[in-house]
Amino acid sequence: MEKNWSLLEELAKYTVPELCDGMETYRIMDWQIKPWVGRPRIAGYALTVEVPAGESGIVPDAICAAKKGDVIVIAGKGDCRLSYWGDHRSLCAGKQGAVGVIVDGAFRDLEGCEEEGFPVFARALTCRSAGKAKTGAIGVPVECGGVTVCPGDLIVADVNGICVLKEEEVPAILIRTRNKIRSQAYTRQEMERTGKVIPRILPVPEPEKQP
Repeated sequence: MEKNWSLLEELAKYTVPELCDGMETYRIMDWQIKPWVGRPRIAGYALTVEVPAGESGIVPDAICAAKKGDVIVIAGKGDCRLSYWGDHRSLCAGKQGAVGVIVDGAFRDLEGCEEEGFPVFARALTCRSAGKAKTGAIGVPVECGGVTVCPGDLIVADVNGICVLKEEEVPAILIRTRNKIRSQAYTRQEMERTGKVIPRILPVPEPEKQP
């Protein structure tokens, strides 16, 4: 699949809440999945990994399949008793060109992951390793954090949360996102001009038509 690098660059300019303002259908992962390594914002294409609860033996194969601009999405069924990811996997995924991993479950080796600097989003931190059975599937639709993620979906994730976007919807989402940002800027200007508190965002007035 050919990646649209200019689109990824544009998406990375906006926070997840700003993109949510532009979405008509919300595809937002559960709030419990948070960034653990730094406070990154990542934008990339989903490389999906379906795993049975408690097994992560197929994840190394997914890392080998990862390409530049991929976000590895591990559908771990929310199991936080053991880890689907660790520092060595962060090292390898970074070398493959992936931009981050999202784990619907737990990961381990926090210090080592921080040293690698590879963005890790997960539900929890634990110490126990998952099983090594090579069961599951790569590149199939998965349920991750309460959202259906298909291979090639666009993922934007930051400290606020994680959203899943269909590429064909992005142009319209960006228009609505930019309009909301302009409205917020206009409202702030009006507060400064009038000295009044305006808690509701005002629409930007349309320019007057010339007679």
